Amino acid sequence: MLVLAIVALMVPLAVSTADRVDAEIRSQARGQADVVAASASELVDPPDRVALDALVTSAARSVRGRVIVVNARGRLLADSGGAVRGAPYDDRPEIIRALNGDADQRERRSNTLDQTLLATAVPVVEEGATVGAVRITQSMAAVDRAVRRAWIGLAGVGVLVLLLGLGAGALIARQIARPVVRLEATARRVADGDLGARAPVEGSAEQRTLARTFNDMTDRVQRLVASQREFVADASHQLRTPLTGLRLRLEEVQAESPDPAVRADVDAALAEVDRLAVMVSELLELSRAGERDVPGELVPLGDAARRAAERWAGEAAVRDQQVVAAGDAGPVRASRADLDRVLDALVENALHYAPASTTVTVAAAPGEITVRDEGPGLAPGEHEAVFERFHRGSAGRTGPGGTGLGLPIARELARRWGGDVTLADAPGGGALARLVLPDGAED
Repeated sequence: MLVLAIVALMVPLAVSTADRVDAEIRSQARGQADVVAASASELVDPPDRVALDALVTSAARSVRGRVIVVNARGRLLADSGGAVRGAPYDDRPEIIRALNGDADQRERRSNTLDQTLLATAVPVVEEGATVGAVRITQSMAAVDRAVRRAWIGLAGVGVLVLLLGLGAGALIARQIARPVVRLEATARRVADGDLGARAPVEGSAEQRTLARTFNDMTDRVQRLVASQREFVADASHQLRTPLTGLRLRLEEVQAESPDPAVRADVDAALAEVDRLAVMVSELLELSRAGERDVPGELVPLGDAARRAAERWAGEAAVRDQQVVAAGDAGPVRASRADLDRVLDALVENALHYAPASTTVTVAAAPGEITVRDEGPGLAPGEHEAVFERFHRGSAGRTGPGGTGLGLPIARELARRWGGDVTLADAPGGGALARLVLPDGAED
């Protein structure tokens, strides 16, 4: 907009300036010609050559052109260019008109000089009679140069105004944008889990209103999240006591009953109680998964993969399975406990759904760890559905029991640190879980 405004102002001004410069040059030439004619009126007849030479030389310096004086017959009397006296000039149109008593100013092409000239001729009058003429010729190239200098000067002024306008605009824009930038930084902190962040109320009235509205929204979100977490935590803690009591009663019934059928039913009930206890614990973990309660640290992915393989080696042996670690990679920034919790969920999931005499491979690579099993894999359309809470997939519904919360917890913990967990079909069969985390090498 600033450029358009400058162009809209400068173009008419430049055109007007060019016209003014051209008009001034023409007016100056006419005025100087009149002065020379008035001064030469008493020097032409009879001719005073010394005085005429001095006159035309002085006038030529003033107008930066050529000045000549001719007599009534068009013969040269004086020339600032040094032409031979007596040379005929009665064939020049501007001289002819001046000798007829009329001033003349025109642009014409000079074949002798091979350039366009501005010729100004006026009559030399003595006692009412035309006794000669004065002609001033100026190169139009000089006129064009004067116009170009005017254009360049205006262009320089325009550039200076543009630079000053841009500088002032940048300063004003920075002052206006600063509250928005700070609000964006605060919103980013809130998105990263810092619900206690608040935007400073500053700037224009609209920006202050926006900041207050954002802070009110963040206050409400913080209260809602806090109340939700408190509810889940309280419910989880409260449920543990009756679950423990229920388990004790079932164990007492199991110990006192001699009936095998009753004992079998009690065993099934105990398994459900244990499953419910695990579900309560995982719900509590899931409620806390989006909150960073510990600072991040640099955790080598190769070490994390080896630790996961060691932790699950005993469980795998009981199932006649094997967990092996492979590969090596640099560090990522995350919580060591969260990373171990994610890998535990992925390895446990792989061991549950893989048959006996198979291997689960935990492989580290730059920025990621993959967990591959040799199980039945995923049914079509379940690659994202298994990350929904309590969704166990077709293999889970027909295979071993579970809560359907392990994978959602793993994904929430990974996203807490800017990463993600995905599931895909492995080449050659089985499932491939991929944990991706931002590379921490730049920290």
